[in-house]
Amino acid sequence: MRRITSSGSCTFAQSDRLAPHARAVAEAAGRRIGRPIAHTGDKIGYARLLKQQGTSLGQIAAKTGIPRTSLHRCLGQPASATGPSGGTA
Repeated sequence: MRRITSSGSCTFAQSDRLAPHARAVAEAAGRRIGRPIAHTGDKIGYARLLKQQGTSLGQIAAKTGIPRTSLHRCLGQPASATGPSGGTA
């Protein structure tokens, strides 16, 4: 049992060493790294506009397809805090 555990942790240790190189290669090629953006900046911007017009969160969720819980999080923050492209991180 101990041998299996130690070999498993070695595998993870190797992947941790390789990850920075793989990240650098992907970024150099112009590919985005990490979890994909759930909601585009356009959708968040449209939701902000609807909110300013007095539309309820339920109606905004129905129009944009963004869940109400995400709307609470996104609309409660300033526009610059939602990430580089306007989506939630």
